[in-house]
Amino acid sequence: MQELMTTPAVAQWTGLSEVTLRRWRISGEGPAFVRLGRAVRDRREDIAAFVERRTYSSTTQADVAEQTEAAQ
Repeated sequence: MQELMTTPAVAQWTGLSEVTLRRWRISGEGPAFVRLGRAVRDRREDIAAFVERRTYSSTTQADVAEQTEAAQ
């Protein structure tokens, strides 16, 4: 079974706030997550893949990616 992480654990691991992670879940911007009843968990591999997809070599590259994503 894959490791499931709580929101506070993901926040600590990524350096993001819990509020940001929750907002991203609501808007659909964030990584995939698991819902078990009322509990929300994240798979470590999904968080790592989310970070990997947002790794850039320049701010220009990141800006273009964000604009392309927003247009879709």
